[in-house]
Amino acid sequence: MKILVTGGAGYIGSFMVKRLLDDGFEVVVLDSLERGHKDAVDNRAELAVGNLLDKAFIAEVFSQNAFDGIIHFGGYISVGESMQKPALYFDNNTEATINLLEETVARNVKKIIFSSTAAVYGDPERTPIDEDHPKNPESVYGESKLMVERILKWYQKIHQMNFVALRYFNACGAALDGSMGEQHSPETHIIPCAVRAMMEKKPFTLFGTDYNTPDGTCVRDYIHVLDLVEAHILALKHLEKNSGGFFYNVGTGIGYSNKEVLEMVKKESGESLEIVTAERRPGDADTLVADPTRINTELGFKPQHSDLETIVKSALAWHKRN
Repeated sequence: MKILVTGGAGYIGSFMVKRLLDDGFEVVVLDSLERGHKDAVDNRAELAVGNLLDKAFIAEVFSQNAFDGIIHFGGYISVGESMQKPALYFDNNTEATINLLEETVARNVKKIIFSSTAAVYGDPERTPIDEDHPKNPESVYGESKLMVERILKWYQKIHQMNFVALRYFNACGAALDGSMGEQHSPETHIIPCAVRAMMEKKPFTLFGTDYNTPDGTCVRDYIHVLDLVEAHILALKHLEKNSGGFFYNVGTGIGYSNKEVLEMVKKESGESLEIVTAERRPGDADTLVADPTRINTELGFKPQHSDLETIVKSALAWHKRN
């Protein structure tokens, strides 16, 4: 089978590409390299460099390949940035996906896995959050992803395009041997930011200590990137046997506060970390913890690496090597 991976030079995408290749798939990576890294792409994959906003480029890639499925990671991921530059996010996350879907329809590709987010829920009315929870995004990022989910439902209805939308909670961690890891630019995720601050002997900025949580800092459900990639493999297998549109949370059902994460970074590194506090970032919810019952039951998903200790250890190994 040949799979197109958009955003395959990014953090999760590069892990996905390696796993697909290891499992015997042919892989074409489509990435602009604007925020991805060419050296993160496994050299067994074919790399097509271009932007999903360029319809002619998409058409050229599809004309040269017969894809059996698409895993769509391409897009921007920063909540804070999305609140400063909304047009950027609606362009790159929503309009670009429409361009991809139109070519997908034209080429009669019937399977797509979409990289969605728990940010579609907004500040939840209840936790843990199941897939039927109301969708009230607090950020343009979340809204841009929810728009794509809705668009996918229409494409499934009109064009019989089968899809799985995976709503990630907090993707994190690195290869267990430190050989691959997270290198966003800009970096906004707490674990790599904390590790970098510690290694560079700089203060770490903690945004918000007045949330409605036990210790006043945000609580999040962290999913190791290796487990997240496994969820995509299971989703792909699901689409080989089932028609329709499917939505799954990808999380563990366990929440850790920002303060707990920072304490684990200090514990596993054996180093001190200076912490300074600042105002909340716009768009950040108090608590985002998944109810993973549906993906556990329907896809047989069982996280293997998503305890906080393993997550932080692997991240430290990656940053020490790089």
